[in-house]
Amino acid sequence: MDDEHAQGTNSANENPEGGNTAPLLAEYDMSKKGVNSRVLTLAMPALVELLLVQLCTMMGTMMVGRLGPWAISAVGYCSQPKLLVQAVFIAMNTGSTALISRAKGEENKDLAHRILQQSILLSLVLSIIISIAGFAGSRSMVVFMGATEGYIIEAAAEYMQIQMIGFIFNALTLTITACLRGVGKTKESMVYNLIANIVNVILNYALVYGNWGFPEMGVAGSSWATVIGQTVAFAIAVVIILRKDDYLELKFKGFLKLDMPIINRMVRVGGPAMGEQFIIRAGMMIFTKTIAGLGSDAFATHQIANNLLTMTYNTGQAFGIAATTLMGQSLGRKDISAAKTYTLTCRRYGTMCSVLLAASFILFGKQLAMLFTTDTEIINQAAKMLLIVAFIQPLQTSQLIINGALRGAGDTMVVAVITFIGVLIIRPSLSIFSINVLGWGLTGAWTATAIDQAIRSMVSYFRFKSNRWTTIRV
Repeated sequence: MDDEHAQGTNSANENPEGGNTAPLLAEYDMSKKGVNSRVLTLAMPALVELLLVQLCTMMGTMMVGRLGPWAISAVGYCSQPKLLVQAVFIAMNTGSTALISRAKGEENKDLAHRILQQSILLSLVLSIIISIAGFAGSRSMVVFMGATEGYIIEAAAEYMQIQMIGFIFNALTLTITACLRGVGKTKESMVYNLIANIVNVILNYALVYGNWGFPEMGVAGSSWATVIGQTVAFAIAVVIILRKDDYLELKFKGFLKLDMPIINRMVRVGGPAMGEQFIIRAGMMIFTKTIAGLGSDAFATHQIANNLLTMTYNTGQAFGIAATTLMGQSLGRKDISAAKTYTLTCRRYGTMCSVLLAASFILFGKQLAMLFTTDTEIINQAAKMLLIVAFIQPLQTSQLIINGALRGAGDTMVVAVITFIGVLIIRPSLSIFSINVLGWGLTGAWTATAIDQAIRSMVSYFRFKSNRWTTIRV
């Protein structure tokens, strides 16, 4: 350990009132072994959890894909609108994770409880409003996304309406998960998401095809399976935060009372993150609409490649979650050296995983595409897109991890600006140009994605190296 690092660790163990908090901070062992252990302890359950969620989504797509390419497209038209309505909660949860991790670093348990309480209250109110609006506007959303054939519009609209029926449970589970991550509890969310995904997969098999005496519901059956699985996850998550022996405990006393100082802090951190999420969704909707104009087969091919890319997104996101938590806790202890060490360690592990994923796409592209469809032309085209996905891997992973660390430091405005430039300007503009002017088709759209990822990865890393995030107040 270098002198600067040793100094930071020692200062973190001194109590300003004269006591010693070393026993409380024993988990923050800054030896190489200790850092690696802490990173993996947080990241691996999160990675398993995220992979399970995405695997379940993929399996749902695979099952409906056996109904025909039209079914893949129907589900695909719903993906961006669904992610758009989730953006509010993802942003607010960024503030919750950052603030709770700071409170944990300061060993301020009461503050952590209050943040949990306010986060759930806001999620409950907002999810009710969004669910009603989303249900009413489901048909308009899928038409806006580019659906033109009547039977696809009907299937997609029904899928979206069912998703909105269960959205309240999904939103509240996302919020509870974010709060648990702030105190380093990633295993708990892994467990309830594992159970939820088992329920989801079983019900997908039962409801899509009408197995085991269940009604054959097709695309709608896949949506109901997802909603029921999310409801199971919510029920288990609530049980966890009601336990009185846990660091985070939901208290009903004063639950309906708004705590404006805490809400203001959440908005200060989460506001830019909310803007970032809307930028991502707006950019992706433009991107998706552009690809939808290439026809149903091209769109189905895109959905296959995008499903696999999203699966790999989870690697960077998992280590990004660890970076967010460890950054917040380190800054709560005023240990900047530890914050840097944890972030770079997360990035190193993420890069190792991304290289392995890239190799799998290069070597087994066709086999992976065959999991979604039997259409030979779509399989061949998807395999070509996966070569670009392979190139994207290390760029995407680095960007997600560094941005996660910057969010943990409260530097959410800069992350939002970087996202705006990449997702709302570079990617859509290059996609439209490469498709409509150069005539590159789907290859052009995915090339634009790779360029966007490269630029954002580089700029995010330069921001982290500048150390300006060390002066952010949350």
